[in-house]
Amino acid sequence: MRSVAMRKKMNLLPAYIPLYAWLLFSVILFGWVILASLSSTRDIFTNSLLKSGIHFSNYTDLFKEQDIGRYFANSVIYTITACIGIVAVAAPAAYMLGRAQFRGRGLLNMMFMSALAIPSILISIPLFSIFVELKLTGSIITLILVYICTNVPFAVFFLTSFFSSVPKELEESAAMDGCGPIRAFIQIILPVAQPGIITLSIFNFLGVWNEYFFALIFSNDANSRTLALSLQSIVYGYANTGNYGGIFAACMVVFLPSFIVYLFVSKRIISGLTVGAVKG
Repeated sequence: MRSVAMRKKMNLLPAYIPLYAWLLFSVILFGWVILASLSSTRDIFTNSLLKSGIHFSNYTDLFKEQDIGRYFANSVIYTITACIGIVAVAAPAAYMLGRAQFRGRGLLNMMFMSALAIPSILISIPLFSIFVELKLTGSIITLILVYICTNVPFAVFFLTSFFSSVPKELEESAAMDGCGPIRAFIQIILPVAQPGIITLSIFNFLGVWNEYFFALIFSNDANSRTLALSLQSIVYGYANTGNYGGIFAACMVVFLPSFIVYLFVSKRIISGLTVGAVKG
């Protein structure tokens, strides 16, 4: 038995080698960036990280001089509000498409799937023109609405399989107990589809937090700028002054939240996708 198990492991070795090599490369690269964010510019260019000590000032200067705390708060507001709004809009739509039988259901499904193939750059100018007419440019609400609208098609497509797999007996039992459709959806269907909703929210969080293109167009006011967008101006400013330690520190401030979220919820993402695949 041991020889058979050892033989199986040896057969999988060629597949593990590239994975471990990629993991080692990522760890080394990530560790180097962390050390560089705590080093001086001279230490970085002489390849002697932390030789002159640990420079926490690279991080404190970001909050004092670059006001990165405000941009961080803006990104938190954008991300949390957009994630809630996407689920609030997509969940009822996905429920109807997955459960109800009505004329035009196939056409609506096709429209949502077709929307996934439209590049963001094609809808940016029409969206900007609409918000200009509505006099909503330069507002935090504008970018939140853009994030919700552009992510709803994928959310509907993703959640439809979860809702369509829920046994109809649950709704029939709820109806016999006097529970209306809306109440049954909120109290019964949504808890059952919780794995899919959580997985979708994680994807939306990672996507909205790191989004740059729409933020560049719609958050043209300094007070509504996102953290990812502020990174551009910080990098340009520090590059001109030669503060490369500050550049790496800014990159870490932008990167760490999404990395921490993914680190703690990666198992939830895999389990949610597996449940959706099996149920679908």
